Amino acid sequence: MSTYQETSTFGRLTSTVVLTEGQAAVIKQTYALFGLAVISALAGGYVGATSETLARFFAGWLGWIAALVLLNAVPMIAMAVRHHPVLGPAALVADGFVAGIAISPLLWVAAMVNPTLILAALGITAIVFVAITLYVYASGRTFRAPRGLMVGMFFSVIGAVVLNGFLNIGPLGILISIGIGAMGVIALVSSTSAILNSPDSDSAVPGALALFAGVFNIFVATLNILLRLLGGGRRE
Repeated sequence: MSTYQETSTFGRLTSTVVLTEGQAAVIKQTYALFGLAVISALAGGYVGATSETLARFFAGWLGWIAALVLLNAVPMIAMAVRHHPVLGPAALVADGFVAGIAISPLLWVAAMVNPTLILAALGITAIVFVAITLYVYASGRTFRAPRGLMVGMFFSVIGAVVLNGFLNIGPLGILISIGIGAMGVIALVSSTSAILNSPDSDSAVPGALALFAGVFNIFVATLNILLRLLGGGRRE
């Protein structure tokens, strides 16, 4: 069983954690709340991608400040109410929605340049999320980080090939998707290991916030990279 002293990324990615019954319950609840935040972010992102008004607002300096304040304030509120059975999950949902709205300028540009890019970024992010979530739920009382990495990497490769079949992102798009998927798997497995090894994991909310932040950053990075490299194909 790993100890909390293993704080390096390598230590988290190579650790095996034997879970107590309480830990097993908390990590599953963590991923359930994480899923709620992701769904809420999708709703917020849809609103942002279809609203020129929001895109223009958040592209300006006032919107940038508002996004910065909200993206920091809402997680702080979630941490403050993390033990409340209703307010904690509600704050996570709010955090997801705010995050989706905050990147409306990026989503708006992507939707205008090539909407397929949004689908590609969403697709590889969703594949990584589902793969690691299923592994966590199937792992029972023992979380093996190396096995989680292998599962996640396998689904990243398969997912990138499947995405190409539907979206025709090309060989470069496949390689980019695999690379971004691999980084996503590493981020999620590392974060999950850190959560399980933390002595402060008394609530599912902090872990869900950390996991969501990782996936959100992966999605933004994926969309930015795809937009820069593959965004010249079509303009509406």
